[in-house]
Amino acid sequence: MIDFTKMFESQQVLLRPVRRDDYNEFIPLTQDKGLWTYFTNDLSDKDILLAWVETGIKELTLKKRFALSIVDKKTNSVAGSTSIGNISERDKRVEIGWTWLGRKYQGKGINDQAKYLLLKYCFEELECERVEFKTDVLNEPARNALKRIGAVEEGVLRSHTLMTHNRRRDTIYYSILKGEWKNINAKTNGLKSWL
Repeated sequence: MIDFTKMFESQQVLLRPVRRDDYNEFIPLTQDKGLWTYFTNDLSDKDILLAWVETGIKELTLKKRFALSIVDKKTNSVAGSTSIGNISERDKRVEIGWTWLGRKYQGKGINDQAKYLLLKYCFEELECERVEFKTDVLNEPARNALKRIGAVEEGVLRSHTLMTHNRRRDTIYYSILKGEWKNINAKTNGLKSWL
């Protein structure tokens, strides 16, 4: 189903499989503890970050999750990470998530471009029927971004995920279906509207 060596590219971003040397580039991006309020791991801790990178590489090797590094082509530097996971070939369903960007890369359209490239791949090459997303119900910026790209809010799973500092997260699900993607892509005229 998925080509786990594939790279994705737009005018501004390159998505490529995560690799061990990304750890050193991730360190300066992850030191702001405020980035991890809505994330399942506090990647400002270097040991946790290393374990997170190693898990991404292992799951990539096992073809369980397509862990990607996001490269800002304007600066030729790693800006963050995203993934395609929870892959169900039988159901033609995947999840896009595990996404984070360093502060200096936020608000520059990088996340939208990365999402567009992955959605286009999932629907147009993998022929998925459904792409899903999940986030913390408290994470208003992520929820607004998902709505902005056309994802449909589905519901909340209460006390679903253990977060940093032993907080239990209510998880809200969103999805885009194949027919919706065709409409979203046609209405937005592809990547140009995501910039």
